[in-house]
Amino acid sequence: MFYFIAWLLPVLFLGYMIWRIWIKKKTFELKALPEAWKKILQEKVSFYAELNAKDKAKFEVDVLYFLNTVTITGVKVQIDDADRLLVASSAVIPLFGFPELRYRNINEVLLYKDSFNEDHQTEGEKRNILGKVGSGDMNRLMILSLPALRAGFALKDSKNNVGIHEFVHLIDKADGAVDGLPESIMSQQFVLPWLNLMHQEIEKIKENDSDINPYGATSQIEFLSVVSEYFFNQPEKFKEEHPQLYRLLAKIYAQDSA
Repeated sequence: MFYFIAWLLPVLFLGYMIWRIWIKKKTFELKALPEAWKKILQEKVSFYAELNAKDKAKFEVDVLYFLNTVTITGVKVQIDDADRLLVASSAVIPLFGFPELRYRNINEVLLYKDSFNEDHQTEGEKRNILGKVGSGDMNRLMILSLPALRAGFALKDSKNNVGIHEFVHLIDKADGAVDGLPESIMSQQFVLPWLNLMHQEIEKIKENDSDINPYGATSQIEFLSVVSEYFFNQPEKFKEEHPQLYRLLAKIYAQDSA
């Protein structure tokens, strides 16, 4: 009996995840962004607030597309329209310079009530994860800590934005290799300059000679996401502190965030 249960539970879990990803219906079918939602974007998303009218309209279309194609679910926590808009904005911002591109590798974003551990538990010890892009049985899923998501947009002087961080991982993953080289958006001419600058800056981080989050020195993968958070959340400061890196990221993302 024990062996039967041990075999059955993974099968049930896999079936549940397939249902969530492929069969579960989307909760939104919006044809236009409500005015109340535009107000939320204006108040909570500085990237959107600083756009001109034409680009705001484009941003709204991109947000609408995301909300109509990706399910956003609160896990043991109540979420509201503002939370959904922050998730959508996190997705739209890094790809804003590429109107023709859409995410093809995500179906659902799960919002947890707090940070979590490797077993996706929000209680107990070793809860140091704020965001995660799923793989294996959880492929096409993203998990975000709801408080961290909100803080990334609320703290105006913060270099951190967990939503942007995880969606940059998805962009990196889009070419088939998660390696810190987002070749789905990066022109070949920028690959070598990017690698050179990245490794120079990683060494500076290790020598405590950089204001970039030390987590960026753990790998090429994390460096890309960490500096992208900084680039989009604090563009003026990033440009001042890291002019070469800023100019290169502006070319890679096809947008001058400052």
